[in-house]
Amino acid sequence: MNTSTESRICLYNTAELNVVMDNMARQTMALLPGDKPVAVVGVLRRGAPLGDMLTERMVRLHGLKPPLRLDLLVKRYADDLRLLHPDTLLTEQAQHAALDLTGHTVLLVDDVLYTGHSVLKVLPYLLQKKPACIKLVCLANRCTTRLPVHADVVGVQLAVAPDDIVECHVPPYEAKFEIELVKPARLTN
Repeated sequence: MNTSTESRICLYNTAELNVVMDNMARQTMALLPGDKPVAVVGVLRRGAPLGDMLTERMVRLHGLKPPLRLDLLVKRYADDLRLLHPDTLLTEQAQHAALDLTGHTVLLVDDVLYTGHSVLKVLPYLLQKKPACIKLVCLANRCTTRLPVHADVVGVQLAVAPDDIVECHVPPYEAKFEIELVKPARLTN
């Protein structure tokens, strides 16, 4: 038996992702009713800076009044798709306990839509806060959700092999803003 080496392919570089983010901001603005306050909720880790990028573009390019910005800590997978927690964990931060989103249009922002577990954990939590509606925005959709979840705004659709890993590199967590496809090392005959 031989083992192949891991390979990495840059699918989208910074310049390309900036265009994708501009398009996502335009698409997101089209979903917003003009009379409702907006809250942008990032799923930590990488959904948080993506939420900041999206917010900045909607304010600067489309004249959106600066929205409420907050982040939620949700854990299930490691970046390499190893299951870290058998059940998806959502940790409420103390400052969100009394949060009232009544009447808000909530934009839930995440980096990769994979199985849908994280989104389905966050939705009941957000629904308790009484928003008018919730829209899901993701940078990359792996096209492999196992649950009845879809994104309202998707930056890129990536139909990749089940064992391949989609890595969204988002500052400040990584130096460059890019999406890489990682093909893990495999055993060969």
